[in-house]
Amino acid sequence: MKAKTLGELRRTYPLGKLKRTVKDEARENLKEKLRKGERLFPGIHGYEDTVIPALVQAILAKQNFILLGTRGQAKSRILRSLVNLLDEEIPALATELRDNPLWPISPEGKRLLEEAKDEAPIVWITREERYVEKLATPDTTVADLLGDMDPIKAARKGTGMADLESIHFGLLPRANRGIFAVNELADLAPKVQVALFNILEEGDVQIRGYPIRLPLDVWLVFTANPQDYTARGRIVTPLKDRIGSEIRTHYPKTLEEGLRISAQEAYVPEEVVLPEWIRLSVEAVAFAAREDRRVDQTAGVSQRLSISLLEVVAASAERRALLQGTRPVARPLDLYAGLPAITGKLELEYEGELQGAEKVARDLVQRAFGMVLPRYRPRTDAIVAYFEEGNLLTLPEGSVEEALKAMEEVPGLLEAARTLAESQEPEVLLSAAEFVLEGLVGRRKLARGEASYQAAERPRSYGN
Repeated sequence: MKAKTLGELRRTYPLGKLKRTVKDEARENLKEKLRKGERLFPGIHGYEDTVIPALVQAILAKQNFILLGTRGQAKSRILRSLVNLLDEEIPALATELRDNPLWPISPEGKRLLEEAKDEAPIVWITREERYVEKLATPDTTVADLLGDMDPIKAARKGTGMADLESIHFGLLPRANRGIFAVNELADLAPKVQVALFNILEEGDVQIRGYPIRLPLDVWLVFTANPQDYTARGRIVTPLKDRIGSEIRTHYPKTLEEGLRISAQEAYVPEEVVLPEWIRLSVEAVAFAAREDRRVDQTAGVSQRLSISLLEVVAASAERRALLQGTRPVARPLDLYAGLPAITGKLELEYEGELQGAEKVARDLVQRAFGMVLPRYRPRTDAIVAYFEEGNLLTLPEGSVEEALKAMEEVPGLLEAARTLAESQEPEVLLSAAEFVLEGLVGRRKLARGEASYQAAERPRSYGN
């Protein structure tokens, strides 16, 4: 039974828990999770040996920290998962600042405690309610974060403008006893960043020039993109100096890491079959883009590219199956159908702009197949030799059986496909065989005709 009054709380709730700051609370809960071997940040992949150890150290050190990295590196997700390090519920006075029942900081809380004493009503705040996030934008003001004088409040209460009771509190004070996160910190105007100085160190606030002592209990965490330091703004040096740890995030280092992220995030209908070579090729597109000189590497290539592309690949396979009455199995041609999921997520350099986003995206898809093919080590000498003799292969669309029959003319092609495919279903075998051809194109051992997007739905030719 949860306490409903301060008197009940004194009798049933450990006093030591009320004395803890939010950082103490997170530290103690983190230590318990480490002892039990629990996973600290569910849904975060690829950071086990890099970002997470640095995060653990910052939390154990009770530091404010900033996550620094380019787009699509799970920075916001990490910040939002910090609530799992807080208690499920904590008691508070029913005030604007969610005051500690024994040590309130707001005038409202102090008055409530003085008047009601042990009969002061207690509310319980869930861990999710203790997380406050603000996306930094250039138009964000000091009043948005800290608050502003409210002349109506001052007139109604008959207090001076410097009195706490005349203040309309901003987001940060309302995050008292919780976590306050600022996304894209560099986008804040310098004067707004300056307003955070004393909050980080002494807990002092200045509003409209009035010095006000407000000892907030807040855990401050931030994210920023290194590109923003020059593109849109920068983090002022004194503020950086007051942030305990700067933790660098990164993109997945292996295709398997990216695969786990995309599988977790992407919407894929249960009936759609996505063979492993298709999933790996989707991830390889992002890896190829992160190395391509035509793509602006300072802007980064978000993991959302792989997630969106995987969803469109599944949708393309589903569409084809509905039209042809076949089983929805993804094929390499579905990656070409997914070019719109790629082009909008690439920031191109001058050379890339000249070639066009669709040309760059198509090249990335071809290169991705070439990156993945060697993992399966198919025997392809006979296949390449067949095309070196001047032969061509045109794959008819609309019939799986006809496409497989055409592939029988290429020595070793279906045999190579069978080494990839665990299932010998015609649709899966066709996908594997087509992947072998596209992989050879990506490794520049074959040439692919009709390179435009429209050609993906018409007969396609492969030849040397």
